[in-house]
Amino acid sequence: MLDRLITELDRALRTLAAPARTGRPLPGGDLPEAELDETQRSHVGALMRINHVGEICAQALYQGQALTCREPAVRDALRRAAVEETEHLSWTASRMAELGSRPSLLNPLWYGGALMMGVAAGLVGDKWNLGFLAETEKQVEAHLQGHLDRLPPADQKSWRILEQMRQDEREHAHTAERLGAAQLPAPVRLAMRAASRVMTGVAYYV
Repeated sequence: MLDRLITELDRALRTLAAPARTGRPLPGGDLPEAELDETQRSHVGALMRINHVGEICAQALYQGQALTCREPAVRDALRRAAVEETEHLSWTASRMAELGSRPSLLNPLWYGGALMMGVAAGLVGDKWNLGFLAETEKQVEAHLQGHLDRLPPADQKSWRILEQMRQDEREHAHTAERLGAAQLPAPVRLAMRAASRVMTGVAYYV
């Protein structure tokens, strides 16, 4: 039990403090930097900060869900999704640095809240755990599409990153559905959207 606690604490510290690793090349990494004015760079940097927060939360969610899920197949699916989310964490951090932006100052708070949500989702049963995963990924996909629409047209580097992330999130949702995800009740889905709006609104600035 102590070994597992140490492992999970190490995972949390790595997510929050260590540079994330990626097995795939940075999407758009071979493209030239777009000519953006200061307002545009600040705006795109803030969007990337929001997406970086989203990936911090994804790591915490998957960690919490894997801790409390019952079926090995579900746990494996969560672990595989977490690996791709780690790549997203690396990509968004890299793009923030290129734009002269910074991570959210509230990342430890976001992480802690998402971890508790993940633990709770796992405790209510695997089909609901998978349902929470599927709904989360669907909402993230929609959120990423909104950011793609808000990018300056010239910024193809950011567009490539967010588009690849969007495709990955869609596949995560499909995987959860194939494994037997239950559809969450409408009030739960609405509450998740409301919480996401608060997070994105704050993370744009802080």
